[in-house]
Amino acid sequence: MSMNVHKSPIEWAEAACNSIMATYTAMELPPAGRWHYHQGVFLCGMEMLASRLQSDRYASYIQEYVDGLVDEQGNLYFARDELDSIQAGLLLFELDRKTGNPKYKAAAGKLRSLLNTLNLTSEGGYWHKDKYPYQMWLDGLYMAGVFSLKYANAYGETSLREAVLHQERLMRTHMRDERTGLLYHAWDESRRMPWANPETGCSPEFWGRSLGWYGLALAQFLDELPEGYPGRGELAASLGDFVRALARYQDEASGLWYQVVDKGHLPDNWLETSCTSLFVYTIAKAVKHGAVEAAYMDSARRGYEGLVRTLEFDEQGRVILPMICIGTSAGDYENYVTRPTSQNDLHGVGAFVMACMEMQDALR
Repeated sequence: MSMNVHKSPIEWAEAACNSIMATYTAMELPPAGRWHYHQGVFLCGMEMLASRLQSDRYASYIQEYVDGLVDEQGNLYFARDELDSIQAGLLLFELDRKTGNPKYKAAAGKLRSLLNTLNLTSEGGYWHKDKYPYQMWLDGLYMAGVFSLKYANAYGETSLREAVLHQERLMRTHMRDERTGLLYHAWDESRRMPWANPETGCSPEFWGRSLGWYGLALAQFLDELPEGYPGRGELAASLGDFVRALARYQDEASGLWYQVVDKGHLPDNWLETSCTSLFVYTIAKAVKHGAVEAAYMDSARRGYEGLVRTLEFDEQGRVILPMICIGTSAGDYENYVTRPTSQNDLHGVGAFVMACMEMQDALR
């Protein structure tokens, strides 16, 4: 079903949020009833929209999700052995600021304490999950890093800033490929995984969404670190290099990026919308932060326009974002290109809303 596509980016963000809200109550967001980054990513996008529009409707939906899982003492059930659990904690800071209810700070404290119990690589890198021993994944930098910096700003635990920058430096040291400027999805210090390169420990491919999480993390780190903070300049330079590398692999015809970013020439590779959304956000933010030349905004614009062209609509006129890779572990090329895709997966819709919010500023 085709519809009027002449909406502003913020109108597309609204349409996407409204479509999900019309489909699920806050507690039904999949996986239903769980404290999980799928919901967290989507609701972080919605929080940007709620803030811009000063909308109680969106803010109430976010609070409904959090209040359904956090009790009056700030207790919540979450997986205590993985970085992914921390991400939805990003929703707690605004609720604490707005309501003053101590339960939100208490819950944030519990999530922050998870960092004390994580297993570490020999250099102090967080294992991504206990079930992935000695492994760092790009995803983890976003899942725990932005929360850590917001926690440092909200509650004064400034030592978390250096901890976050240390994680990013370890990833850059071990996972960045000099030839392409891209970073591999995962790194296994123990070299035990079947995918681990025996020399470097890296997984063999550049997976789109993992690179998207890395870019999102760097862009938001610059939002949260004070001006002049040691390491901030290095971080901005890393973001600039990363954006220049990404832009080289953008598909000329569609404006989108591929599931395996550097292998668009292979016939079984495919264009993917969640990574494209994250890259659009990252590039636009990098330009805003002055981390990369303003000319790169053209790449963000082409990516954004490509995303709008992919949108589909159901009989009620609700927005459907297709071509979203489902959750994926590290592996070889075959692992990534044979992954199923879904429509309106919250990874993708949340990333799309974020991209729209950033492009709203850029296209004004």
